[in-house]
Amino acid sequence: MIGQRSATSTANGAHFAFTDRWGGVSAVPYEELNLGGAVGDDPEAVRANRESAAASLGLDAGRVVWMNQVHGADVAVVEGPWGERPPPAVDALVSTRRGLALAVLTADCTPVLLADPVAGVVGAAHAGRPGMVAGIVPAAVLAMTELGADPARIVARTGPAVCGRCYEVPEEMRAEVAAAEPAAHAETSWGTPAVDVTAGVHAQLERLGVRDRERSSVCTRESGDHFSYRRDRTTGRLAGYVWLD
Repeated sequence: MIGQRSATSTANGAHFAFTDRWGGVSAVPYEELNLGGAVGDDPEAVRANRESAAASLGLDAGRVVWMNQVHGADVAVVEGPWGERPPPAVDALVSTRRGLALAVLTADCTPVLLADPVAGVVGAAHAGRPGMVAGIVPAAVLAMTELGADPARIVARTGPAVCGRCYEVPEEMRAEVAAAEPAAHAETSWGTPAVDVTAGVHAQLERLGVRDRERSSVCTRESGDHFSYRRDRTTGRLAGYVWLD
């Protein structure tokens, strides 16, 4: 079982879930519930963790769709599991298939889960700093609208991510990010330049007309219950899942 899973549902049958690091079988430094398959962990441990996480959510692990995240702005439309095919190199997935769960991996980046239960469309996006600047979230929302979603009906949830108080960057980088998304301009708790990716994501969603939004209060760098690349470098990956009944 997942240690401190965060899961919510809507009255119309949309489900959102985010994992923490506990309740799996991975060894140090990936302990315990590492769901990332490209970080150096034992593949059998990752498989067991993915099966355990899916089961705890009432999902079939074979009906969870992953992606090869590359910090870009490309989106894939999902019709079903990839099977023997490798996951595509994209940073967002969208689908109209009920009962199919879309998954996003993070360890400081912002996981973005989206659903329009009325239209029967879901989306999952991986918004790191480069992806947020490139517009991965607007691209995901656009792909959803092309499948019949209405931004006014989309429900958005962002999960645990490094906060603006902890995401220190050089001043030049902060200026470049803020030029693309002013809401991401931040300062660390110790007074140096920083970026708040999640704030930038929510500003983008607001401009797109997505009003039903919730943001996790968890900062991955500050929380020992969550994986953080900036804190630990070699570490596991959390997952966010979205699906419709």
